[in-house]
Amino acid sequence: MKADRKETLRYLGYHGQEMEEQTMQMIEEVAAELEHSSMPKSIYREYGCEVTKETVTLGGLEIKSRNLAVNLKGCERAVLLAATIGRGADFMVKKYSVSNMAKAAVVQAAGAACIESYVDEIEEMIRVDAKKRGLYLRPRFSPGYGDFALDYQRDIFQILECSKRIGVTLTEGNLMMPSKSVTAVIGLTTKERESCQMEKCSLCVKTDCEFRTHSSKKKGE
Repeated sequence: MKADRKETLRYLGYHGQEMEEQTMQMIEEVAAELEHSSMPKSIYREYGCEVTKETVTLGGLEIKSRNLAVNLKGCERAVLLAATIGRGADFMVKKYSVSNMAKAAVVQAAGAACIESYVDEIEEMIRVDAKKRGLYLRPRFSPGYGDFALDYQRDIFQILECSKRIGVTLTEGNLMMPSKSVTAVIGLTTKERESCQMEKCSLCVKTDCEFRTHSSKKKGE
């Protein structure tokens, strides 16, 4: 797990602008501290998957979401995933919010980059295992994207035992604590041409892709 510097800059809103040396130094300092203090944990389980036009049934959970149904169309199996990098980022934000707001903002961005990097690593393990069985991955899709309501977080947490297994809890508003945590659904398809070969939707120029996530905001932000 790494706090990817380019991703950190993207979360900070930089898009090719010339960077000040002071900002780059701050990013390096924050990234090193965050990588040292993070305690990444994850859990994922595979279930049978039934998809209709507007609903997905997964692990006994019925999800009403047209966007998720489109993402999982044709999939007979899917993975429920939860991951976190721990409380390090939250502690750092609290610390720097008192003394250095600019650095606190960098922590938020680097933390988002860290959780994305960590989930990418987990997804790659799932991809390797799936390929051995002739299965291919659809892009991961999280509660809060499109019409996949955040209310389903509680069901996912119960199924995966997130609090017990990886120490992540939910607020009354269904936000995760530690904040740099992710839940997601990853579809498994037998048809390679219907899978996605891009590492991230944000890197893809195909804006009309039916599997594209329906939000530019990632769950680690």
